[in-house]
Amino acid sequence: MNEEMKRWLERAKTEKKTNKKWLTNQKNNKKLDPLFHEQHERMFEKVDCLDCANCCKTTSPIFRDVDINRIAQHLRIKPSLFTEKYLHIDEDGDWVLNQSPCLFLGADNKCSIYEHRPKACREYPHTDRKNISQILDLTYRNTLVCPAVAKMIQNIQQNSAFNT
Repeated sequence: MNEEMKRWLERAKTEKKTNKKWLTNQKNNKKLDPLFHEQHERMFEKVDCLDCANCCKTTSPIFRDVDINRIAQHLRIKPSLFTEKYLHIDEDGDWVLNQSPCLFLGADNKCSIYEHRPKACREYPHTDRKNISQILDLTYRNTLVCPAVAKMIQNIQQNSAFNT
């Protein structure tokens, strides 16, 4: 992760109470989707996830049954063996990895199962999704993991047209 992205994350950690409150207050904001979508496009024109991979290094995606089956098939093992070896059920009742960083993350920050990765990984950081107001708690948590999300929130908050 480059120094600029580190600063974005540090700022998000410093401002986490403010960001959480701000996001909580946006639940009924109809302008939120286009703002996030615009910021998502801008941010990922500049940010290459392979330069960071903090999500893969620090958190686990949720594995749905379809993900487990697809990955197990790719690895040529039974889904039950995949879950037994690599996953556990978390406090929310979701299948997640036993360890961080992700066991499929290479030293070059590339995913060894990229074409077969879980849906949660495919959609991460979820900032281009419709009805983002439904996942603002997740978006808040992602500000502490993904420098791009941290910077998006900062940019949206600073948008004078948005705040008027």
